[in-house]
Amino acid sequence: MNKDSNTNNKDFEKRYRSKLYKEIKKDLLDQNERNGTVGKYYIDLVEDYMDMWVTKCLLIEDIKSRGVNSEYNNGGGQKGIKKNESIDQLIKLNGQMLKLLTEIGIKPSQQDGDFNDFEEM
Repeated sequence: MNKDSNTNNKDFEKRYRSKLYKEIKKDLLDQNERNGTVGKYYIDLVEDYMDMWVTKCLLIEDIKSRGVNSEYNNGGGQKGIKKNESIDQLIKLNGQMLKLLTEIGIKPSQQDGDFNDFEEM
């Protein structure tokens, strides 16, 4: 195993053990129970969502560290700047995460936020 893949594995594991990961997963499972969408199928979909969440976090970290564009050097004398592929991956992943939430049957709740604040403006 090379150093980069070992670091990537540690980054993944750190996210899976994080407090935020556990809170989001618990919240999704609680919402499923309140909605009556229970069973192994829905638990598996929540697991899929959480895998995507970890990947999303790592993509965001990559964009923050490398920026929107990154330099490349192919070793054959060609150098330049290319866009960070993590941006396109993040956009696609966010779309899939939203679709998965729809499949699970989870929608934003009026009780979760203070939506009336915007109406007064």
